[in-house]
Amino acid sequence: MAKSVKDTVIGIIAEQALVDPADIALTTTPADLGLDSLGLVEAVFAIEEAFELDTPFGVDAPRAQGFASLPILTMIHEVEALLAKKSR
Repeated sequence: MAKSVKDTVIGIIAEQALVDPADIALTTTPADLGLDSLGLVEAVFAIEEAFELDTPFGVDAPRAQGFASLPILTMIHEVEALLAKKSR
């Protein structure tokens, strides 16, 4: 069975932050987990690769600077919206 968007995003963030996915709440932000700038970039690339899309969190994207303060739930919703748009 394929992982959900939620599980995949949380798994990627957890891997970069070196924490257990079970310890990440939907209100958690990458900054809460202590991700540094390299960890943030790696997380964005991994999310984009996992879903084969460009996110608004990429290094050159307008929202890249705010990525560290976005709750995980917001990231999940953004990825889901991009996937829905992509499937049209």
